[in-house]
Amino acid sequence: MIYSILADLIIVFHFLFIAFVVAGAFLVLKWHWVIYIHIPAAIWGVLIEIEQWICPLTPLEVRLRMAAGESFYEGGFIAHYLVPIIYPPGLNRAMQISLAIFVIVVNVGVYGYYVWKRIRIKSQ
Repeated sequence: MIYSILADLIIVFHFLFIAFVVAGAFLVLKWHWVIYIHIPAAIWGVLIEIEQWICPLTPLEVRLRMAAGESFYEGGFIAHYLVPIIYPPGLNRAMQISLAIFVIVVNVGVYGYYVWKRIRIKSQ
């Protein structure tokens, strides 16, 4: 039971990390110190997709599922909503590159706005 709960928590954390990689730059607009956490996380997320690395959370989650005697995700919120986002069906190389480009474009856009805003404030 505890291993199953821990595996579910890993999935939730994994989802939150992905959300942070994609949209964490928006937090920088509010809290500037987040930039020191977000930029390395965003680089890591892009490299995971481009280099086809396996996120360290994936094997940990699999080991916890095995320890719980589960072969895959049970029904419910996690299996229905989070797993397809973290492990999209039909994930292939082209999709991985597209996801990486999406993350780069979103973050470059938000950071571009952030820099423009700071320059504008300093020039006033």
